[in-house]
Amino acid sequence: MSSRTPSDRAATRQSWLQALVTVLAALVAMGIVAALGLWAAGATDLPDNAFPRVVTATVVTAVGGSLELSGDAGGFADTDAGLTVLPLSVTLAGALVIARGFLRPLRHRAVVGAPELAGWAGRIAVLWLLALLGLAFAARRTFEVPLGEGVLNDLGDLFDIAPEVGFTTDVPLTVLFGLLWLAGVLVLALLVRRAAPLPGRLPRPVTSMRPAAYAMVALLLAYVVIGLVVGLVVAGTRGHPADTFAVLLLGLPNLAWPAFTIGLGATWNGRVEGPFGLPMPHVLDEVLRAPDVSTLNLGTFTERDGRMWWLLVVAAVLLLAAGVVAAARSPAGMPAWRHAVRMAVALALTVLMIGLVGRISAHYGLSVLGIGDLGGGLSGRLYLRPRLWGAVGLALLWGLVAGFLGALLARWAGRRSGPARGPSDGSGHGKPVVPEWRG
Repeated sequence: MSSRTPSDRAATRQSWLQALVTVLAALVAMGIVAALGLWAAGATDLPDNAFPRVVTATVVTAVGGSLELSGDAGGFADTDAGLTVLPLSVTLAGALVIARGFLRPLRHRAVVGAPELAGWAGRIAVLWLLALLGLAFAARRTFEVPLGEGVLNDLGDLFDIAPEVGFTTDVPLTVLFGLLWLAGVLVLALLVRRAAPLPGRLPRPVTSMRPAAYAMVALLLAYVVIGLVVGLVVAGTRGHPADTFAVLLLGLPNLAWPAFTIGLGATWNGRVEGPFGLPMPHVLDEVLRAPDVSTLNLGTFTERDGRMWWLLVVAAVLLLAAGVVAAARSPAGMPAWRHAVRMAVALALTVLMIGLVGRISAHYGLSVLGIGDLGGGLSGRLYLRPRLWGAVGLALLWGLVAGFLGALLARWAGRRSGPARGPSDGSGHGKPVVPEWRG
């Protein structure tokens, strides 16, 4: 005989319903952002009503899923294609919705037990797993590749060649990385939201990381907002608004966050070959289309556009602001050197994350009877990757400086504003309030 009461069963059903709403809301948000971005990029013109499948594949890649590209051109031709990219605008939309839905039932709780927190996260994970499986099996499509005009087209007609390129999903990898992505979002949500309750044994070590984690998330979102404003100005003043909106809706953080690391002095390497490319700022396109592997840093950008030095100014100002925010949310009396160390570690991890998720690699090629050679007019290549450990080392240095100066500025601002006053004690003067750390 079950010991569960009707109220317990009703609460369980309510929890599952809330988890379902959270997962569905995240998928809808990601689907809308992906669909609008692909629509702006012209993907609605794809043959065979393939647009919904491409939207699904975009959502899959946004949560770390793995797509496999394949080609078939018969015995007289060869095809080759590959793609590794995260559409981070879609990723960010899903992460924000998932985080909000995960924290919403906990918002009025002061303490939560580990089993209850694990159960709530587990319900979301189970439904997310089912959603990943559905997306993985739906993200499959094959396209016919036109040979164009000239010799290749004549050979195609002669030998009845109809090259096809398709994509499918690696289901096990998609499920694995999709669940890891979800776990990262839930953990980060608990870290960033200082009002979120934690199990009894976790508050001390976790709350010590919360100020710096919050500052880093705020910093990344600030860069996204700045990039959005710049993108809207560009769309309204320089023409080609559809291309600009495609970038904003699919890959705004793919540009904004590497720009942050470049402002810190980091270097990225990249190249664009052939007619293949992505809508991107003109100065970036110029640098990437050099004859050899391109070096992307403040020096190479400012050679073409002197305004690129603003990347350094913006990075310094926003990072110092993040240091002040982290210090203001930390326990009163914490030494400045400790703020500096925590900011350095948090910034290094943030830059490491940007370097890992911001990589882009794409290539395709077609050869008919050796003509084209997988590297001619029907071929292209695009890649972008950071010099990762150099960027992480610079982040440690910047974090130490920003954390130390931020602690000093926060302390100075606190002294300037004076101690907070509590309720009156009857003498006409408020009692000084002792600062209290709330995580």
